[in-house]
Amino acid sequence: MNTFIGGSASFGIYNELIRLPLAIYLWKKDEYMPVLAVSWELKPEDKPKYFIVHLRKDAKWSDGTDFTAEDVVTTYYIGYILGWPEWEYIDKVWAHDKYTVIFHLKKPSPIIIRYILRRDPRDSKTYGKFADKILKRIKEGKTTKEMKDILAELKKYRPETILATGPFMLDLKSYTEDEVHLVKNPYFYDKDRIKFDRIKIVNGETAFIIPMILEKKIDYATHAFPPSVEKMFIEKGIRIIRSPTCVGPALILNHDVYPFNLKRFRQALAYAINRAECGKESLGKSGVPVKYMAGISDSLISRWLNKSELEGLNKYEYDPTLAEIMLEELGFTKDEEGFWIDDRGNPLEFTILAPSEWVDWFATAENVAKQLTKFGIKVTVEDIPANVMLSRIYKGNFQMAIQLWGSGKPHPYFAMWNDFIRLNNDIYRGGAGKNKGINFPLTIETDDFGKIDIFREIMNLKAGFDEEQIRKRTLKLVRIFNEYLPLIPLWERYGNNTVLEGVRVKGWPPDDDPLYRNNFYLDNYVIIMILKGILQPVN
Repeated sequence: MNTFIGGSASFGIYNELIRLPLAIYLWKKDEYMPVLAVSWELKPEDKPKYFIVHLRKDAKWSDGTDFTAEDVVTTYYIGYILGWPEWEYIDKVWAHDKYTVIFHLKKPSPIIIRYILRRDPRDSKTYGKFADKILKRIKEGKTTKEMKDILAELKKYRPETILATGPFMLDLKSYTEDEVHLVKNPYFYDKDRIKFDRIKIVNGETAFIIPMILEKKIDYATHAFPPSVEKMFIEKGIRIIRSPTCVGPALILNHDVYPFNLKRFRQALAYAINRAECGKESLGKSGVPVKYMAGISDSLISRWLNKSELEGLNKYEYDPTLAEIMLEELGFTKDEEGFWIDDRGNPLEFTILAPSEWVDWFATAENVAKQLTKFGIKVTVEDIPANVMLSRIYKGNFQMAIQLWGSGKPHPYFAMWNDFIRLNNDIYRGGAGKNKGINFPLTIETDDFGKIDIFREIMNLKAGFDEEQIRKRTLKLVRIFNEYLPLIPLWERYGNNTVLEGVRVKGWPPDDDPLYRNNFYLDNYVIIMILKGILQPVN
């Protein structure tokens, strides 16, 4: 029941039915919906130094005590010793009054707004003693390294329950490894709007959940279902909702392996892979091929680039003939069997790593291998557990792999970080360079921009609140990504979330409802629909 530590009771997106965030982002509107916060502001407006959050005055915890600014302060100072990313941008948090929290900005950045508004506060009654100790040490001039004893005490702490600010709270009597029931919180500030008395959350991966959906025991699920399974759902009358995630699988290349270090070769690979076919075979209609090859989701990029800027990007539309010409220009040739040999006389033969337990990504690897082998580059697939696969990539012990591109967070910084830095040499993440990862150099000489330090450009992307500057910096990084392709995005995963209508739940909006534009993993639309009373029980 200690929600600050790994291994605690956690229910993914449904945590927010128990502990509400300050706000939820509405993707279609590009604005936040107030939840525990009623409003927020930057002060002063021209050069912000403070982010001020005004809280609801009628919210209570599930034991009947008031939700106040002190709870937010407690949450953040425990987050301080846990290394929460907010503390890169703030250096102090305090309660101005019972319902006003002030964050002092040491490094003004637009991404701090999302960090703060999407955080779910915890209660001072349970955790305040830890925050008090941390604040005392800070006043004494101590660093986080000198608070290891507090951190150790926190990790051993075992509360009896989780207090809730949301419409539901845990029913501990029903809590098992397989499922948990949430029951209505009698102190929820808007309890009359909530139409359900109980919600059951089932714990299970895809193979476990599929038969339950077919038996109509599940009302909503967010797993990545294979096309053949999705077809069975539709035949059973189960509805499929397709919302963007703004991420998907990419072909990751080890730039220490020749000829992956050649920009023209990577571009030729992009032309040689039919992304539409790859997405369809991997996840059916929910495997949407990448159009703009910007490193940022097609569903997000128009927020930052205008139409002419988007049209100026190379879309790398499927063209194996052009790919052949590009390889020939590099001095590559084909042998008698039609397989490519590089300019050093070595056959192009590679292995692609794929996570064995992720059905859609494994299917992606198989499709890429099939397409490239047909093109004349022999590729075989090695299945490997996802956690082991990441370790091999970080160590540079691979040739090709399927891994994530883009980011589900709306600011472009997060996508650029994931594309250029997350799997790259660890020197860019404060390491010693022992783990080389993809080893794509981040200092390059470009025709359009001269010598570019990509790492610095990405860091600058999150600096300040000047919208026009953010757009200009985003355009530069997108154009560099589009030309140099440190990795090759293949398709974006749209949800194929199953919705069972009319058995237990009614009120699901039509497919064109703007709430379905929300990223269902990060700002889930079902949470909003329950909070607003849109979803209701059939009886």
